[in-house]
Order: sequence, then structure tokens, then C-alpha cells
Amino acid sequence: MLRSLGQRPVTGSDEDPRVAELRTAVSRLRRELAALPSEFPDRAIAEDELAALAAMASGGSPEIPRLRSSLLLIAGAIGSVSALGRGLREVREAVDLFGESPRT
Repeated sequence: MLRSLGQRPVTGSDEDPRVAELRTAVSRLRRELAALPSEFPDRAIAEDELAALAAMASGGSPEIPRLRSSLLLIAGAIGSVSALGRGLREVREAVDLFGESPRT
């Protein structure tokens, strides 16, 4: 379940709830991808970018442009695998919690 942007971290924790949501969504999609028995051409790209998102989430302060770039690569790699649609949507929603990337 996604939290609202105004929700405070759990008492005793200073973790950003958006980071926690991202970590949860990425972990879930990684498990779903690992459990998928079929191979597809861009699976390695999806796995690599999910690992990058997990690393950013564990760092606590992800860079929004990098989050969005990874999300696009993951969506392109697994977008046609319907079994992963829900997990991909959850990762996208978690990335969206960080707001839009600043325009350069």
C-alpha cells in the first residue's frame, strides 16, 4: 500500500517513507522476476536496473533523474510481460512519490 507524501516515518525511525516504499516495491518486483520461469531478451537489463534501484533505496537519498531512467529501462525490458505488470506499476508509483525530475 502506498503512503501519502505527508505521512511521517515510524516513531523511532528517521527513514523517508518514500524510500521505504521504493525499497518494498523493488524487492517485490525482483522476487516476481526471479520466480518467472520464462526467459526473455531483456531480462538481464531489468535485473540490473532493479539492482540499481535497490542500491539507491538502500542509500536513503535517491537521485530522481536516475530513478526515472531506471524505471524507463525496466518498463522497456519487462513491459510486455503481463505477469509482472502489477509489480512494475508498484515500482512506478513508488518512483512517482519522489515527484518530477527537475528540467535541465
